[in-house]
Amino acid sequence: MSSESVAPVRPAANRSVGRSKKQLLYFQRELSWLDFNGRVLDEARNPIHPLLERLKFLAIFSNNLDEFFMIHIPGIRERADEETSRRLSSDDMRERVRDIQRKLIPMLEERAKIYRELMLSLEEHGIKLLAFNALDRAQKAKMERYFQSEVFPVLTPLAVGPGHPFPYISNLSISLAVIIHDPKTKKEEFARVKVPSHPILPRFIPLEEGKNEYVLMEDLVAAHLGNLFPGMVVRASYPFRITRNADLDLNDEEGEDLMGMIEQQLQRRRFGEIERVEIHRSMPHHIRKTLFEEMEDAPPEEVYETDIPLHLADFFAIAGLDIPELRDAPFHPGVPATLRDSKDMFAAIRQGDILLHHPFQSFDCVSEFLSRAAADPDVLTIKHTLYRTSGDSPILQALTDAADNGKQVVCLVELKARFDEANNITWAKQLEKSGVHVVYGWLGLKTHSKIILVVRREEDGLRRYVHIGTGNYNSRTAKVYTDVGILTCSPDFGADATDLFNYLTGYSRQTAFRKFQVAPITLRKGIEGLIEREMNASTPEKPGRIIAKMNALVDQHIIQALYRASQKGVQIDLIIRGMCCLRPGVPGLSDNIRVISIVGRFLEHSRIFYFQNAGEGEVYIGSADWMTRNLDRRIEVVAPVEDPAIRANLVHEVLEALLRDNCQAWDLRQDGVYIRRSPADSESRFSAQEHLLETLS
Repeated sequence: MSSESVAPVRPAANRSVGRSKKQLLYFQRELSWLDFNGRVLDEARNPIHPLLERLKFLAIFSNNLDEFFMIHIPGIRERADEETSRRLSSDDMRERVRDIQRKLIPMLEERAKIYRELMLSLEEHGIKLLAFNALDRAQKAKMERYFQSEVFPVLTPLAVGPGHPFPYISNLSISLAVIIHDPKTKKEEFARVKVPSHPILPRFIPLEEGKNEYVLMEDLVAAHLGNLFPGMVVRASYPFRITRNADLDLNDEEGEDLMGMIEQQLQRRRFGEIERVEIHRSMPHHIRKTLFEEMEDAPPEEVYETDIPLHLADFFAIAGLDIPELRDAPFHPGVPATLRDSKDMFAAIRQGDILLHHPFQSFDCVSEFLSRAAADPDVLTIKHTLYRTSGDSPILQALTDAADNGKQVVCLVELKARFDEANNITWAKQLEKSGVHVVYGWLGLKTHSKIILVVRREEDGLRRYVHIGTGNYNSRTAKVYTDVGILTCSPDFGADATDLFNYLTGYSRQTAFRKFQVAPITLRKGIEGLIEREMNASTPEKPGRIIAKMNALVDQHIIQALYRASQKGVQIDLIIRGMCCLRPGVPGLSDNIRVISIVGRFLEHSRIFYFQNAGEGEVYIGSADWMTRNLDRRIEVVAPVEDPAIRANLVHEVLEALLRDNCQAWDLRQDGVYIRRSPADSESRFSAQEHLLETLS
């Protein structure tokens, strides 16, 4: 293999770290996740982005936070301690919650500040959220007509009291706690009104066609509560919102019907335990007391006050307004020259492996690969893993067309893809009706690998074509997620892909593959072996070198291997977008390890791993982060990049560019604090994502 030298990044300064050994070695994963979301929030503050893009980042931050409380907080309670194999004690749990709140509450205050600043700036461009009471007479009359015709019929006032138990509050919905005075009994009563939401009714109600002026649905409902309680006096109303545990509880040892089990769990998800309560800051103490007395399972320590609208994730609707001067400049994804200049995609692949880098290069190349295979009379078989996709996916259409054309089509649909379970069940049923052989994966393992296998009859016999990538086969997210994939007809890749699908669909005790590293069979051992090889080859004169790009680094065994490599002098650069539990820069432990996070216009999603290998550089791509779940509880595939030109491209044009970024990169210090990079006086501004846009699109 060709030699590829990679310039090291300057090490971070050493500082003292925590007192206990565990504190010294690892950062807490939940706090690291919050740090990542804090970097997302910083993009909402960043004036380099147009206003609607900043609002989009604010919505992303809030949407991420919803998932944090639905999944990560319950996970703290459920996750066994990795060192002692015991459940977290109540004291441990309370301390972790306090740690989370100490980090989270300042973020929420900053979110409110950014929201107010953004809305003031957007008003200058005609985008306004108006309080109902601030409308003029004509506007109020129009909104009242809309309320009577569209909103009032779908509202249900729910009294709380003797004979009226406290109603079930659905996950993430906005409700109004309503205080009512009964003139007859002179008593104060309590009621709850659920605010209708998408897809029933829009949350942002336009005041006038052609203008971007809106009234919030909850404000409209609050202003007309008297219609719901005739003869009563509505004293006040206060919005609140709850977040429930949404993690599915699948018993891997019980049940034979995976789809039925997941459908049943999706119904139960609606009734998960309450993990968070959000209330408006104006809600009086006695109303809060009443609310929590009725919601018996609500954790009192997880109450968060705000004076801005709840559920800011809904503001994606405003952030998506078609106002070009307030949005990022559009771009047109490129197409690799070998595909652009060839009418025969299969012939182009036979000439050599083809690298695809999304979103800078078009995901249509992948869709076209499947569509051509579906229509080609010489294609006999198509096999595909599907983790997430979109409803209008050309991938699904191509698989359906292939089955209609008489080809053998196999699709492994992962029903356990979090929050896409219902969608995937729908796609799976549709594919089955079209004649596709659908496999649902295994109870104990999620199939997270990204791979397509096409078997084609050619003059010299059967040839296997493979697409292997780092991202989901989702044409929508492929426009905003950075991912790489390779089209190849390598015989070894084809044989490994065949063995992998046989492993997934049949009975197999496969223990080794030619080129692929497959979790949970060989991947963990393979990664640890590559790190150990780099460590053993490292000398003071020629230190080893590792660059690893991924979404998260959590697994303690891998972290320990990296620490050992650092102690042997291996120079290690980690590009970790999200959670990172490794503590860099600790003298004598990790002083040769640097960690950066890139947060920008596109979500960094690709997994790329470089090992110097004594000058014979090796590069791998695949679906797996270095997390315990990916290495031990998922079907993942990581494959070597064998084409020297592609290997060099990924090292020099991608990894090195990311390490040079001085606009969207954050350096992780040994104390756990991320510091945003900015160009020095003598430096030019450099954004890796902008660079790739310029060179590839």
